[in-house]
Amino acid sequence: MSAAAVEQPAEQPTLLEAADMISSQLVGHRVEIIGSEITVTPPASGSHADVLTEIMLSLAAAGLHGEHSRVLQAVGLWFPEGPFDYAIPDLAVVDADFRDHLVEYNCLDPAVFRMVLEVTSSNLGDDLKKKPAAYASAGVPVYVIVDRKNRRVLVLTEPRDGEYRVQAPYRPGQSFELPESVGARVVLSVDSVLGPEK
Repeated sequence: MSAAAVEQPAEQPTLLEAADMISSQLVGHRVEIIGSEITVTPPASGSHADVLTEIMLSLAAAGLHGEHSRVLQAVGLWFPEGPFDYAIPDLAVVDADFRDHLVEYNCLDPAVFRMVLEVTSSNLGDDLKKKPAAYASAGVPVYVIVDRKNRRVLVLTEPRDGEYRVQAPYRPGQSFELPESVGARVVLSVDSVLGPEK
């Protein structure tokens, strides 16, 4: 009787290792782990990037890209809830000493984030459902969602117990002011933030 060779199961990669593999194969895609699930977003369109630039310029003009705070695009935010969870918001206002708060995997401690902003694209459900819970659990004071599909801007504030207690929607023709906690007075027009209708 001959004994068949017993194959040892291959060791499964961690979520972080799997995210790395996906990222290396899908160059230009944004790979995140939210709620212990890997999320992949394709490269941004030109109109998505234009909205971000418009907002970034307004934030910088208000003095938020200076001595006390910085305006950054696509910087990693490490979530304390999951062992490997992180997100890469489209835009963020962070404390100027953010370089001193690197946690892991090139991501920053959520405590340095004053605001995160997402411009919706193909990942609408993530931006409207998964990310509010994750950012609120991490204690990010302000989460702004530029919802291009539904033509509105949502400003979420007062995070507590994994949710934002205040959710203020703004429609075309309106303006909105960011909370003072971002570090400067910033008033934005919904029309300029949303950009032209598709």
